[in-house]
Amino acid sequence: MKGTERKNIQKGCSVSIVLKQDQRNGKLTEGVVKDILTNSSMHPHGIKVRLESGAVGRVKTVQG
Repeated sequence: MKGTERKNIQKGCSVSIVLKQDQRNGKLTEGVVKDILTNSSMHPHGIKVRLESGAVGRVKTVQG
């Protein structure tokens, strides 16, 4: 699933995000969602989340 819609993302689900410093090279970081930071129902670049590791970035794919 794509990470552009908030309804696809819940706390505890596994996602791949792109960190701010990795936006140019597109490197993905995988982890489990701790907090959803974007309030709007969708965002064209991905919903911003905080992972349990503390990393913050925009969701590119949702595994489950």
